[in-house]
Amino acid sequence: MSELHSAHAFYNHIFDPDLLTVILVFLVLASAFVIIAPGIRGKLRIFWMSRIILSLFIGAVIIALQFSRDWASAGVEANVTYKSFSSAVVRAELGLHVGLSGIDVTLRGNPVVQRNETINYNVAFHWTDSLEQDYAEALERGLPSPILYVAEKFSPGSPCGLLYQYRFSGRYASATMWTAFCCWLLANILFSMPVLLYAGCVTVTAGLFMFLSLASFAATRSLPPCVFAVGSASFQTRLGCSFWLALGTGVLCTVVGALVVILDYMLPKKMRKVFSLAMDEDEDEGDVISGAGGYLNSTFLRSSPPLEILSFTVSSAKFSRKSKMNDKTGKITEGCVK
Repeated sequence: MSELHSAHAFYNHIFDPDLLTVILVFLVLASAFVIIAPGIRGKLRIFWMSRIILSLFIGAVIIALQFSRDWASAGVEANVTYKSFSSAVVRAELGLHVGLSGIDVTLRGNPVVQRNETINYNVAFHWTDSLEQDYAEALERGLPSPILYVAEKFSPGSPCGLLYQYRFSGRYASATMWTAFCCWLLANILFSMPVLLYAGCVTVTAGLFMFLSLASFAATRSLPPCVFAVGSASFQTRLGCSFWLALGTGVLCTVVGALVVILDYMLPKKMRKVFSLAMDEDEDEGDVISGAGGYLNSTFLRSSPPLEILSFTVSSAKFSRKSKMNDKTGKITEGCVK
């Protein structure tokens, strides 16, 4: 369960290698689209770039939130006992960062070097079914007492019950967040097709699934809070930056999707033109004409003779064919009479 230095502490934020990978992948994609932007002609270049960057931002946030360890956080700076069965006291900052898949416990000395030791720990604990065994392994490794104290609060036998609260809420939140990511992928596919109404509805659905994820994780706030007492100081967990970032992204998805649905209902032709779904202007004035059994291409109709002329031509051809047959029949009859 526990991993020492599995993530890197940078001031008060946690950067997981998986999180950095997600950020780099989406930055590369964004850079690629920026490079090809000058090849787009017309005034739609700015709108096209804004749409691509906004879509990549939403997708990057949804994926990054899966690996973030800042959904809930807490921390305090105090004089703490450094090791078990020892009276040595150090001045350090103890931090707790809760994510959807586990927790990170950080301990950073102030100053970092005290008692001839470098006090700069960052230990990750993942939600597994063998927390007691992993906690025993952490004891054998001789981790500092403050880290063990926080980890013990998340053990199955703790009266706080933090393990069951955050593990199950994190699982539900992660599942709904992945569903929101699938909706985001489907919305991007639909935006490239002439079905903007459905694309807007799917975007709104992605925002709703993000709200469900937030509600699942925030359900832990309705339970009695667990107080962490370290030395003479105490602290409690509070909602972190990842939670509020997910909330803002969910609102953004809902607003964008609702605007697309409303504008597509009010200005369908302009929306198709803005999203580069229509053909050229000279071919788009009468794009399609709905009929009883399907659609007729107006361009083909303009380039073809009217239906009345076609019917008159067909009837004339039939009449001339009948006349010729009658003439031939008359000649044959006259020959027989003679």
